[in-house]
Amino acid sequence: MSHKEVVSTDGLALAVYSHGDPGAPTVVAVHGYPDDHTVFDGVVEILREHHHVVTYDVRGAGASGTPSGREGYDLERLAEDLRAVVDAVSPDAPVHLLAHDWGAIQTWHAVTAEPGEHQHSGLTGRVASFTSMSGPCLDHVGLFFAGRTGATRREILRQGLDSWYTALFRTPVLPELLWRSGLAGALVSATDGVGRPKLRDAVNGLELYRRNLPARLGDPQPRRTDVPVQVLAPRGDRYVTPAMQTRIAAYAPDLRVRRLPGGHWMVRTRPDVVARCVAELVAHVGGAEPAPALTRARAAARPGAGRWDGALVVVTGAGAGIGRATAAAFARRGARVVVADLDGDAAERTAELIGTATASGGAGRAFPVTVDVADEAAVSRLASDVAAEHGVPDVVVNNAGIGMAGSFADTTLSDWQRIVDVNLWGVIHGCRAFSALMGAHGEGGHIVNVASAAAYLPSRTLAAYATTKSAVLTLSECLRAELADDGIGVTALCPGFVRTDITRTTRFVGRDAGTEKRLQKETTALYARRNYTPERVAEHVVRAVERNAPLAPVTAEAHAGLLASRLSPALLRAIARRDIGPR
Repeated sequence: MSHKEVVSTDGLALAVYSHGDPGAPTVVAVHGYPDDHTVFDGVVEILREHHHVVTYDVRGAGASGTPSGREGYDLERLAEDLRAVVDAVSPDAPVHLLAHDWGAIQTWHAVTAEPGEHQHSGLTGRVASFTSMSGPCLDHVGLFFAGRTGATRREILRQGLDSWYTALFRTPVLPELLWRSGLAGALVSATDGVGRPKLRDAVNGLELYRRNLPARLGDPQPRRTDVPVQVLAPRGDRYVTPAMQTRIAAYAPDLRVRRLPGGHWMVRTRPDVVARCVAELVAHVGGAEPAPALTRARAAARPGAGRWDGALVVVTGAGAGIGRATAAAFARRGARVVVADLDGDAAERTAELIGTATASGGAGRAFPVTVDVADEAAVSRLASDVAAEHGVPDVVVNNAGIGMAGSFADTTLSDWQRIVDVNLWGVIHGCRAFSALMGAHGEGGHIVNVASAAAYLPSRTLAAYATTKSAVLTLSECLRAELADDGIGVTALCPGFVRTDITRTTRFVGRDAGTEKRLQKETTALYARRNYTPERVAEHVVRAVERNAPLAPVTAEAHAGLLASRLSPALLRAIARRDIGPR
């Protein structure tokens, strides 16, 4: 690391730190309040290998000078500081900007202009890209609260409640007392899991609020930029909601939006994710093909974009039934779908049907693959191949399964081995392979494990099947708790009686071939009379993911059975003793 001072236009000295090869693409990182340049240390360590990374202490913070009056904290001054740093560290090539909190606020001001004006602060042609975190343009904030960005009343109210501290910071004396007493620092440390800020930085930075909020929010302008922009919006940010950060397509037409699991200071807690997002944008602006996640972020930023536009969904057992219908449901909503099945021809057929159904609207794409979910190595290869070719999935539906009926006494060890391998190990393999990808990727996701109402409805004729589905239900509940911190939701789907082909292939143990064939036919006819279609189940799957539901019973009998299992388990045990299936 090298250190030098850069003098701004008003004579204030700024402490600037350079890391990595000066010949590599330059990334200038601008910190927020009440931090200094060290907030980016984790990001710097990752980016410096292939980038020239520059950090600096903004005026009033760290080792930089302190303005003599409140006017020294004006956004105009801060923008001039950024221009001075950019000119000093990369005089001959445009830079990529990364900014957090108030660093992002001042950077937005520097790279935007009011209608009819050129880009502010002499940065025209000097900025190759801008990645913003947890700090919107103050003019855009004013337009947001005025209802001019398309925000809903609920979104505006939520942000208003989250912005309570801005009024406090603008009052005289009291915020200084809170910082000097240690109460404010303890609160920040306790609620956000970061270290206490330096007292000087915290007290000086209060002038940012006092100088700029009244002026910019009172008469907001639709400031615009043509710079490629990427917004990293932590879903758990206690101060800046994703809605206020991301409803800006009208002001930044070359926009990408990533809603990430994490809090306001995820720049400290997940520097790997922040660094990867920055590197992907830098590479793309430099001429490389966009990474799949960056393409998804571009689709998510388009006006009117739906939740699933550009998303990637993996569905196992998608050759027919619930799997096929689920793949089609996500594709209709604009998702790309990996259609996986043991029967390669069936997977191809599903992909063809999806392609035919969505081609006219331009929504969704399907990619057929063959996989045996009982084979751990095959599922691992599937996950790595999907990541390499299409990116890390947003949703994985572990749907593949087989049916088995008959008494415990008639169920052989080989029968047990087969149903456990598919129904339980298949789900375990899928969860292990894809949750690891999702967790490392750091952008959240969702896993749906298809269990069954049999998971909580005991039966004397479904010992093997119910056991595997009960295990899937419990696995899902445990995994949901474990993956919550990574922003990965897990849903156990319990469909009930659904008209699918599983009844045609269900194994009836202890029966001769002729009897088994008859029972398969009778069961299929019974489910046909019930006539609950896979397409209806698929809609439940999509809604369950959108609601992040932990448990999703589907049919009326699945709901009734779940209620009975909680209110009257003795009744269910009594019913379980009766043999009410096909004979």
